Amino acid sequence: MIAPTIPELVARAANHPFLGEHLMMGTGTHHAEAVAHRNGVELLSAYEPIYDISVHGGAQSITADLTLASRFGDELGFQAVTLREHDGKVEPFDPFATTVDDPELVALDRCVRALHTINFLGSQQHGLLFLRVHEQLLKSVKYDHGRHFSNVLVSFGLNPGRVVIELPAAAVAHRTFVGYLTKSYQRYGFKVAGNLPNAGQILSVSDMARLDFLKMDASAALRDSMVKPLVSYAARLRIPLIFNRVVDAAQFEQLQQYDVRFVQGPVFATQHSAA
Repeated sequence: MIAPTIPELVARAANHPFLGEHLMMGTGTHHAEAVAHRNGVELLSAYEPIYDISVHGGAQSITADLTLASRFGDELGFQAVTLREHDGKVEPFDPFATTVDDPELVALDRCVRALHTINFLGSQQHGLLFLRVHEQLLKSVKYDHGRHFSNVLVSFGLNPGRVVIELPAAAVAHRTFVGYLTKSYQRYGFKVAGNLPNAGQILSVSDMARLDFLKMDASAALRDSMVKPLVSYAARLRIPLIFNRVVDAAQFEQLQQYDVRFVQGPVFATQHSAA
């Protein structure tokens, strides 16, 4: 089944009691994508690829053109990134940086996730969409995590199974909490990824509800010489492990020595815009 287009999804959002106030089609250079207006700021979508580098046999060097995605492998999916246009330039933006009120944070988080999902699935992108969820939202919503977002997506004709809810490291550090969150989001059709706060936390994963993906900061894993043990233990758990925030060619080449499969980070190119 082909997903609705971005304009069709924005039209459906117009009938939503909350999203209709904030989501709309962009103008000018952003005319083909959805934008969100919140607190006087226009929010935009971009997507950072997550590569499966195992599809290309043999070690690769990235001393050549870093922007050629085909050199790294196929995309497992994409991490949503929030942008804004400021002084004529598009730049990364954290809409939660100055938000301290819980109801406002919950509303903003739901707005941003809807924006990124509409732009991603509405543009017929392949692969999975990884969406970060704010730690404070997890604490503010007392139960049935994922129910509201799943209902919104289904009402728009979208499949929650294309979306990976990415839990922050602070949540993953609490075994009982992350187990509850994982079960709840999966019950409503989502996949769930957990950011490891440190390499040792992977030892607790088998006691939790089963995460669909694990993520680990590449710099921290390399610094602590934990890449090989992490890869080995994740393979035993049969949970895909993504090394994120890969910042340069040297890190990428070190990771390849340990049969790392999934990578993401600024070294692999500029972010993909929604259009």
